[in-house]
Amino acid sequence: MRAWPAPDLPVLSATAPQVRVHDTSTGRLVEVSPDGPARLYVCGITPYDATHMGHAATFVGFDLLIRAWRNAGHEVVYVQNVTDVDDPLFERAAKIGIDWRDLAERETELLRRDMAALRIIPPDHFPGAAESLDLIVDLIERLQAAGALYQVDDDLYFSVATDPTFGDESRWSRDRMLEVYADRGGDPDRPGKKDPLDCLVWRGERPGEPAVDTRIGRGRPGWHVECTAMALDLLGERFDVQGGGSDLVFPHHEMCASEAQVLTGARFARAYVHAGMVGYDGEKMSKSKGNLVFVSALLRSDIDPMAIRLTLLRHHYRSDWEWTDDLLWESVDQLARWRRALAVGAGAPAGPVVDTVLAALANDLDAPAAIAAVDAWVDATLGTTDLADTTDPEAGATVLTLLDAALGLAL
Repeated sequence: MRAWPAPDLPVLSATAPQVRVHDTSTGRLVEVSPDGPARLYVCGITPYDATHMGHAATFVGFDLLIRAWRNAGHEVVYVQNVTDVDDPLFERAAKIGIDWRDLAERETELLRRDMAALRIIPPDHFPGAAESLDLIVDLIERLQAAGALYQVDDDLYFSVATDPTFGDESRWSRDRMLEVYADRGGDPDRPGKKDPLDCLVWRGERPGEPAVDTRIGRGRPGWHVECTAMALDLLGERFDVQGGGSDLVFPHHEMCASEAQVLTGARFARAYVHAGMVGYDGEKMSKSKGNLVFVSALLRSDIDPMAIRLTLLRHHYRSDWEWTDDLLWESVDQLARWRRALAVGAGAPAGPVVDTVLAALANDLDAPAAIAAVDAWVDATLGTTDLADTTDPEAGATVLTLLDAALGLAL
């Protein structure tokens, strides 16, 4: 399916350092400086409701990674999926009396508008599960041939025991996995399963549920195998980064990795990178709790989209934090001050702020440190009274380009 329009991307005269990110599977920073294009897969939305700040924070975080890679001299191949075949989508569509395909397209279109407003670089490939069914069935057949699947009634399950490295991506204990599995789409108590942690890859048709005709019968795929199939097809084996929210560490990313590794014998991704959770009213922002702040609602209220983006950037992408209106209004005031400094034209020397911002973003996408460096430049520029010897006549233009190219802030 189509993504959203790409923002104009200015080119920096400086080259950024090579990028290091925190890899969940090792618990440490790793350098991701690939040979050839950098390859990134980010798990996208299940399109049954509008884009909330948790989604936006995740996508802004990986937008920083794409910009950091580009500024370090790498081309990037970026894939973001849409999980438009999934139980929550079907349930919401039935509840409100709309065809699930129409609901998915409506909410995906809203995502496109929100992402364009926030100046997020679109993916090169934006596949939906519905359009990738042949690809997914191919992968299921390969898993069957490898002896990694077994049948329970009309359903097919992936046996985690067939992957000797199962658990390496999350580094979770079995007990911890079992604690959350049922709440994250798993069915550990289903009779007939060989292992409570085995995951569904194909759900046979049930009366009244959506199903499609395929070579393996009527039904629909499970969640994890969808992303496995799309990532391997569009990025190949051992791509550079699989990303998403920290709530995907287990089971989603663990299962994706295991399914792929059984087939290829190689690590699925070189690094697994996860964004923190955004809360509201004291709990994680989620559709099930209804405590959501929607990007589209703020945009309809004439909030500057750059203020929304800056509010997200003021928090490290891996941190858990809580959205408040006060944070947004602080960002509005901060942008006004930055614009005053940029309008001066001449200002404090730009070289140090360029170097500091690029170094901060190369160091695990440290946007708060980058913003602090811009604040320091703004303070120096607005505090300058003698322009003869202490200013850079091109500083405003240089910092304006830096803000857009590195942080995605078009001022």
